[in-house]
Parts: sequence; structure tokens; C-alpha cells
Amino acid sequence: MMAQAPVRVLIVDDSAVVRQILTELLSRDPGIEVVGSAADPLLARDKIKRLNPDVITLDVEMPRMDGLAFLDNLMRLRPTPVVMISSLTERGADTTLQALALGAVDFVPKPKLDVAKGLETYAEEIIGKVKMAARAQVTALIRSVAPRLAPNPSLAVAPGSNRRFLTTDRLIAIGASAGGTEALRVVLEGMPADAPAIVLTQHLPASFSTAFAERLDRHSAMSVREASDGEAILPGHAYLPPGGRHLRIIRDGARWRCRIDDGPAVNRHKPAVDVLFHSVAANAGPNAVGAILTGMGDDGARGLLEMQRAGAPTLVQDEASSVVWGMPGAAFKLGAAQETVALDRVAERLIALASQGK
Repeated sequence: MMAQAPVRVLIVDDSAVVRQILTELLSRDPGIEVVGSAADPLLARDKIKRLNPDVITLDVEMPRMDGLAFLDNLMRLRPTPVVMISSLTERGADTTLQALALGAVDFVPKPKLDVAKGLETYAEEIIGKVKMAARAQVTALIRSVAPRLAPNPSLAVAPGSNRRFLTTDRLIAIGASAGGTEALRVVLEGMPADAPAIVLTQHLPASFSTAFAERLDRHSAMSVREASDGEAILPGHAYLPPGGRHLRIIRDGARWRCRIDDGPAVNRHKPAVDVLFHSVAANAGPNAVGAILTGMGDDGARGLLEMQRAGAPTLVQDEASSVVWGMPGAAFKLGAAQETVALDRVAERLIALASQGK
């Protein structure tokens, strides 16, 4: 059996220190070969043509050309898996979400202080994400229409339909990771304003959660928000965990409420999809629908199986439309998914499954 060729990586960062540290960190892994580095996007452009890397690590804020402008050009002219090196700031969150919208596969945090020690802390994560990116699908996701400024009539329930989702007896639970920020946008764009309540978990740094909720809210007819502990779960609303916390649901008489949990990480994640799905299985049972979208690892697979055993219909995003078929693939292999669905059909299938038995 032939040995697999190492992943060829080009590092693009205006900091010589960061370029050196990333080169040393990545070169430790025998499955990675750092083929070059560049101090700005214009130098990188020439090296990409000459070195043909499998993966590019890209800083956002650089001289001569903005990292986002470079990424936009790259994904249009020479689609290549990109892992962003992003600062964990409010501005960094907005920029990183824009980068993911342009086609970046994933991102790793760049510490503001003591960069060497900080990047060393993330060494395992950086190596894992670079190797994962080499296998990622970098075909463009469905592009967004203009952000919602007012309720969009085209997202309403079709004329003549007598099915209106104005009760609290259906709940949709969705989990995602790498590639999920855009996949969730696509799904929520396809939901009517009065869709069943949706509870979401997306793997993100704590400082990104507010910006992410605001971004999803702009692109959906539903009201998307960070959940607060104890608040009622209502139709037409989608709830995300606040930064660095787990989201669970609890039953309160005839309705569900959000429970914000500051417990330990699960599957190395906080928030974790399994935490949400286990609570949905226990408290909503057959009244829920579960879905796992693109993501690295296997978080959510066991929880989705528990939801299925509790009577909930379940689906996963298909491999062809996933940036990374780790989480959905793990659930599929476990037998937790009754369907595999292309991303552009997930919203309609979730609505159809939620309508069964109504």
C-alpha cells in the first residue's frame, strides 16, 4: 500500500514570527510539508502558481491587499482550501465570518499576547484543521441574497397551504461545525417566518457567538438570537448558545425552555452538539426533528441516535454538499440518520418532517 503524500501547505502572514512558528508547528507532523511562506497576498499569488499548495493558511489583516479581497479572488480563480488565522476580537469575529462566507474552510485563533505560546497551545488544533482542510470540498456554497431588511414574503408558507406552524409542539434541533456557519445560513434562509422553533449548536469560540447570531438573524425570516437561561422556546425563533456555554432544552409543563449550561466540554467542545441532542431526546422525543450539518469529528452522532431512538425523524447533510463530512458521516455510519440530504434541500425536508402527524 502506497504511503499517502504529505499535505503541502503555504503560510501567508505579514508577521515573520507567526510564519516561523506556524512552519515549526506544522512541520512536526509527518503528514504535513510546509512548501513555502509569504508576507503578503501579492507574494502569495506568485507562490501559489509555482508551488501549487494543497492548503493555505491566511492571515486576515495584511499589507498591500486585504486578506478578504485576496480570499475572494482566490476562491473565484483558483479554489484552494484555506484555513484563516483570526484574532479573537469582536472585529475579528465579523471578519472571520465574512471569510467563511467567501469559502474559507475553517479558522484557528491568533492570540493577541505572547503569540508563540498562544499558537503552541493551539498546535494540535492547527495541525488537525490543516489536514482536514486538505480533504475539504471547496466548491462554493450557495451564495446569499441581500440580508433581510424587512420580512421577506417569498419565505412565507406557500399560498393555499393550510399548514401554519403556530404551535410549540414541534422542535427542530441542528448541530454543525466546520463549514457550518454558511450551511446554517443556507438552512435558515429557507425557513418561513413561522417555522417551528429551532435550537442550534455550532462550534465557535465564545467571542464569536454574538456576531454569528446577528449574522444569521440578518439572513433569515425567523428571529435568530442567543438564548438566555430559562426563556421560553417559541415558533418562528432560532436559539444559539451564548459564547462558551452549552445549550440544553428542558420541559416546563406544556412548553420547552432554554437551559444554559456552564458544565465541562463534551467531545472537546463547548458548546457541544451531543449535549443539545441528548436533552432534546429526553424532553421532546418524537415531537422533535434532528439534523447534523457539515463538520469535523463526531460530535452529535450519539445524540442524534438517541433522538432517533426516542422517535424523532433524523437527517444529515450529504457528503457532496458538505465542506467536511466528519460529523454527518459519523452519524450516518452509526445508523443515526434516516436520510442524507443535499444542503439546498435541508430546510424543506426539516419542515416536511416537522409537519408529519400535525
